[in-house]
Amino acid sequence: MTTVYSVDARIEAPVHDTEVTDRVRDAVEALFPAAEFVSEPGLLVAETHSLDDFSDRLHEQEILDTARREFERNRTDGGFTFSLKKQAAFQGVVNFAVGEPDELGDISVDVTVRSPSVEEYVDHLAPPTEDGAPVDPDRR
Repeated sequence: MTTVYSVDARIEAPVHDTEVTDRVRDAVEALFPAAEFVSEPGLLVAETHSLDDFSDRLHEQEILDTARREFERNRTDGGFTFSLKKQAAFQGVVNFAVGEPDELGDISVDVTVRSPSVEEYVDHLAPPTEDGAPVDPDRR
């Protein structure tokens, strides 16, 4: 049986006077290709209902444990938030922003999980690992 995930992710990236809005949009699209954009003054806002491409990046970069820590650290009853370095996103690389934001600001992602549960969605997005390899959740 395939689990159907129902999520909403709001992605925000500040756009400074020294930046080109399209370049910031490219950075967001590199990690979230299914995102739909809205521009607000000084801010690029996007929404998506799938983080599967983002999950693929986490697997490719082999940073599942790091991602899980970030999701858990910023978890709420209804979802989780995380921030990404804008400069890395330009290169299509996931680099979680921790501590002080960069001079040009970070990409902020706010994920609301409708179903199944936040924990199950985190397991889907960034499965637990054993010796660096994803663990099949059915084996647990």
